[in-house]
Formats: sequence, structure tokens, C-alpha cells
Amino acid sequence: MTKEELSNIILPRHIGIIMDGNGRWAKQRGLKRSEGHKEGAKVFRAICDYAAEIGIECLTFYAFSTENWKRPADEVEAIMNLFRDYLFEAQEREEENDAKGMRIRYIGDRNALPEDIVNLISQLEAHSAEKNHITVNLAVNYGGRDEILHSVKEIATKVAAGELNPEDITLKNIDENLYTAGQPDPDLIIRPSGEYRLSNFLIWQAAYSEFWFSDILWPDFTSDDLDKAIIDYSKRNRRFGGV
Repeated sequence: MTKEELSNIILPRHIGIIMDGNGRWAKQRGLKRSEGHKEGAKVFRAICDYAAEIGIECLTFYAFSTENWKRPADEVEAIMNLFRDYLFEAQEREEENDAKGMRIRYIGDRNALPEDIVNLISQLEAHSAEKNHITVNLAVNYGGRDEILHSVKEIATKVAAGELNPEDITLKNIDENLYTAGQPDPDLIIRPSGEYRLSNFLIWQAAYSEFWFSDILWPDFTSDDLDKAIIDYSKRNRRFGGV
């Protein structure tokens, strides 16, 4: 997208992306599903860099859901190894990411993740915590319903401790205990691969999100496709229940 085009449209502050279609991409080429995930990881990196370049404030990528543990063990292992590769690479690219002002965050339940991955996540988050040009959330072992349950438990703990009265609970209390607390809700959610559902992704935050679907499989997704989604978004009239 050119600077002139950027100046003429309203950019979404926060974009959520469901990275779907890696397995089908590989199957179409007679490859193992893990090869599709490898290609999808390359696209993830490219879209992160491009979004930072054009001025997107937040990106949230759906990488691994709470339901994905049901997949074959070798595929789950391959995905976990890709996370490790990305984390090690992110450490090697610290100076580059710093220059882009990229803050990296992981959202989801870390309890089921391998200990070494959790440690790498913590290191990367701590290092990038003060960056403020773009926040990249990677949803790992994430589920929207699980996130809401997590928030409710945090609130219940405060009620049990006498720190909060039940009648004083507001929507803000739930927001403040979500994994995305402090970030704007997603303005735009993109799902490639021909599926037309959220699949338990940011279901609280997506109450007023705009959606953009396409038949493109994630490994084939490019910055041009992101441009199309953003331009389409900019033409929509968002009323938030008003007139």
C-alpha cells in the first residue's frame, strides 16, 4: 500500500488473524502437514513486518487453540518446535525488532506448554515490554471461552477476598482480566482458507469487529491480501449499535 493510499483510508487499530489452511496447503502439494505450518510461519513473520511498516497498532494471531491438542501427536510436536524456532529467531532479531518498536506478547493458558517454551516466552516478553510502535499477540493454547473463564475466576477470587462486591461487577472488570487487557478490541478479524467462523477466537473482544473472509490458504496470504482486507474495512460504516 502506498503512502498516498494510506493517507486516504482509516486504518484499523487492532487486527486479529486466524492463520488457517496450513494443513490443506500441504496436502494439495503432497507434503506433510508440518510443511504447511512451516510455510505459514514464514507468512506470519512477513505480515508482522508489513503491519508494523504501515502503522497497525496491534496484531493478534491465532496460532494454536485449546482444541488443537486433539491433533495427531507428531503434528502437535512439529508446531511446538516451530514455536521454539520462532522464539530463538526472535532473540536473534532483537535489535531488528527493537528498531521496529515491536512488542511481543503471548496470550493463552501457558500451564500446558513445555517449560522451555514458557521460559523463552517470558524472556521475549520482558525484553520487548517497553516497545510501543506495534504489539504482536500470539495466541498459543488459547480459547475465547477459556479466556472468559479465566477472567471470571480472577473476579471471583477478588469477591471471595472481600475486595469486590458482586453487585459492583461491571463489563470493565471482565475486560481488565482478559489476556488482552489494556489493548483495543479488534476492529478487523481476518480468516483465510474458506471457513466462515471464529472458532473460539477473541469471542468477547469481537463483539463489534468487522470480518473479512477469503478462500486463500494462509501460506499463500500476502501483504496485498492484507491491503485488500484493510481497504474493504475502511469502506464499512461502523455504528456500534447507533444510527
